[in-house]
Amino acid sequence: MLRIQDVTYLVSDHDEAIAFFVDVVGFEVAQDDTFEGGWRRVVVRPTGGGAGLVLKLTEADDPALGRQAGGDVAFFLETDDFATTYARLKAHGVRFREEPRYESYGTVVVFEDLYGMPWDLIQPPATATAP
Repeated sequence: MLRIQDVTYLVSDHDEAIAFFVDVVGFEVAQDDTFEGGWRRVVVRPTGGGAGLVLKLTEADDPALGRQAGGDVAFFLETDDFATTYARLKAHGVRFREEPRYESYGTVVVFEDLYGMPWDLIQPPATATAP
């Protein structure tokens, strides 16, 4: 069996990104180690498992920051409780590009991360209800 373990995700500040993904999105820190020479490896992932994001430090003016998918949705965050997750993100001031909608593939809404990159929040149809 093959599966993706982690993907690289560009950030301009490790601690700012950790705060967003842990405090706002609800991820956990899977690794936060500093190596010889000051190189820091930080991985956050959804609580309970799944692929992690390796938070790769880059310059704040890097044109790829927030555009790792060329402006399209790069990540699809699955939830089993859309209403609660949506409400939590809204309460933390997360910017949404639209209102939640029900599609054949589930209940979905597009939100932006701390760098303006779009993400889908989605609850698959087996457990999804109309918003």
